[in-house]
Amino acid sequence: MSSPNYSLKVNRELLDPNFESYRLSLDPIPSYNVELDAAVEEVKLKDTQYTLDHVRAFGMYNYLHLDPWYPDSVFFVDCKGRVLNLTVTLDTALGKPKEVFRLSPDGGCEEPLCPSLSLPSASWAALSDGTGRLYLLRTSQRGENSHLQWEPQFNQPMGEPFVILHSLAHVQGGVHSLEVLLLRVQKDPQESKGSGFSVTLEWITVAAQDQGKRYEVRTRRLLTGKSVPHYAALEPQGRGLMVASEKPFACTHLDGKAVETPADRAPEVGAADPLYFWQQTAEDVTVSVRMPEGFSKDQVQFRLAGGSLSVGVQGFAPILEGALHAAVDPEASAWVIKDHKSLEVTLQKLEEGSTWPELVPGDGRGEYMVSEEQAALIHERLTYLTVDDLNANGEAEKPPCNSQELEDCDGFPEDSSSLTHFDGGTLQPTQVVNLGSHQYLFTVDADPSEMPCLCLRHDVDALVWQPRPGQPDAMWEHIATFNALGYVQASKRDKKFSTCSPDFSYAALGECLRRAFIYRQPAPVDTVLFNRKQGRQVGQVAKQQVASLDSADPVLGFRASNERLFVLTEKNLFVLKVNNNEVQVNSD
Repeated sequence: MSSPNYSLKVNRELLDPNFESYRLSLDPIPSYNVELDAAVEEVKLKDTQYTLDHVRAFGMYNYLHLDPWYPDSVFFVDCKGRVLNLTVTLDTALGKPKEVFRLSPDGGCEEPLCPSLSLPSASWAALSDGTGRLYLLRTSQRGENSHLQWEPQFNQPMGEPFVILHSLAHVQGGVHSLEVLLLRVQKDPQESKGSGFSVTLEWITVAAQDQGKRYEVRTRRLLTGKSVPHYAALEPQGRGLMVASEKPFACTHLDGKAVETPADRAPEVGAADPLYFWQQTAEDVTVSVRMPEGFSKDQVQFRLAGGSLSVGVQGFAPILEGALHAAVDPEASAWVIKDHKSLEVTLQKLEEGSTWPELVPGDGRGEYMVSEEQAALIHERLTYLTVDDLNANGEAEKPPCNSQELEDCDGFPEDSSSLTHFDGGTLQPTQVVNLGSHQYLFTVDADPSEMPCLCLRHDVDALVWQPRPGQPDAMWEHIATFNALGYVQASKRDKKFSTCSPDFSYAALGECLRRAFIYRQPAPVDTVLFNRKQGRQVGQVAKQQVASLDSADPVLGFRASNERLFVLTEKNLFVLKVNNNEVQVNSD
C-alpha cells in the first residue's frame, strides 16, 4: 500500500479533563407509540450464512432510515414490501406511516437479505429489495410532498444480493449521475484457509441518458477485502471513497474486468513465505527483502525519498513499496545484496528511540523479527509487572498488574483497524490512518451535503470525526466529543445500536430489547452544586436518562434526530421526544 500514513489530530479544546460522570435523571421522556398495520419482517440468517461478517453486515442491520435532508422523517420496509414513511410534525397527533413505494415480490432468491434504503439527495432514493435488484427512484421534494408516490427511473438486477451502504447524487458536465455503494459477503473459492467468504464493496455509477429520459450503468468498480467495513462512504461528486475496516480493501475489478495489483505483477519469490523480514533498534531499522533467484546488482530498483520506500527488480512492479511508519534519513541509509537471495536495507531513524509498530502501515506481507536489543528493552519496560512475591508492594508507584481487576469495557479489539481514503479515478489509497485501539462506535449524518461522520473511541471518550476530502493535510476533523461514552457503551452487554443527534446534543444506546439510554451533553445547572472531594463548584451536569419501551419485540431500528429518538420493533414504531426546539445546544 503506497499511501502516506496519517494520524488523527484531536482538538484539545473539545475535551473535558474535569468531566466526572453522567448523573441519572428521573425526568420522564415523552414516548409515543405508532402501531403498524403490517409487521416489519426481520430476515433471519441461513445456516450457510454463519460467519461473523454475515452477522455484522446483515444480522445487526438497522431497518430504520432517517432522512438527512428533512428532520424527523423516517422510512422502513414492512413484510408486504411497502416502503413506509412517518414524518413527525406534532408528537401528540402522529398519523399512520404512509406508503410511498411497493417492491415487486421475487420468490426466486434462495438467500434474500433485508431490503435497504439510502437517500442520496432531497429528491432521489436508492432502494434494494434484498434479492439483488437495485431501484433508483425520483421522490420529488420529500418534505413538501411526503405523501406522493416514488417513481422508478432505474430498475435492474445487479447480481448477488446486497445491502446499500451509501449513495449520493450530483451533476457533472450537465449530466445527472447517482453513485451507489453496495456491500456483499460472497463465497470465495480462493479463500481456503479462512471462513471461505470474502467481502466486496461495489461502487456503481448510474448516469442519465437522452436528457434524463432513462438511466444506465456507466461504471462498476469492485473492491475486495476480508472483513465487513465499519464505515464506508462516497466522497461528494464521486471523487473518492473512504473505508474503515479491520482488514484492507483493494480494487480487483473495473467494469467486470480484473485489475492487476502490485502483488499480481511482482516476480515470484515464494508466496507462502513472508516477502520481507525486518527488525529495529533504537537508532535504525533493518529490512531483508527476498528477491527472485538470479538477480544482479544492476537489476535492483531502489528508491528512498519523501518517507517512502520502493524495492524491486527491473522490469517488474516493486516487491515492497509504500510509506514508512516514520521518517528516515536517506543519506544515512543504504542497501547491500546478501547471499544473492535477498537485499538488506538499513534505514536510519530520524527520531531515535521510537518504536515502529509496522514498517509500511497496511502491508501485512512482512514478518517482524525482535532483535536482542529490542527484546532487552521490552523486558526492562515490563519488569515492574512481574515480581517474585505476589503483590509485593501494592502501594508502590507502579503496583503489579492484576488482570482480575480489569473490566470487560477496558478491553479493545484484537485486530487493528485502518481508515483509508481511495482516489475515485485510480481507486488507489491516498491516505491511511492506523486506528489502533480507536474502536469504531457509530456513523451519523451531521450535514447531508458532507460525507457522514464517524465516531471513534479515544481512551474513555467518544470523538466525532468529519471527513474533509478537500483538505489533504487535515482530511479528518474532530468536531464533537461525548465525554466517557467510549467507556459507557462498552459496558452495555446487550447494546445493539448506538447513534447521536446530528447537532451532537445527545447520544443514544439501544439494547436488543426494550431499553434505550440517552446521554446528554453537559448543561448549566440552576442550583449551586459542589464537588465534595475536590471542594469546587460544579457549573455543568451531564444527564443520563433511561427509556423503557412498551414492547417485548426485538429492536430492529434505531435513529436519532435533533429532537426525537425513533425506535422500530416488529409491530411498533416508538417516537421519544428528547429535545425541544428551544433547547440550547453546547457541543463543547
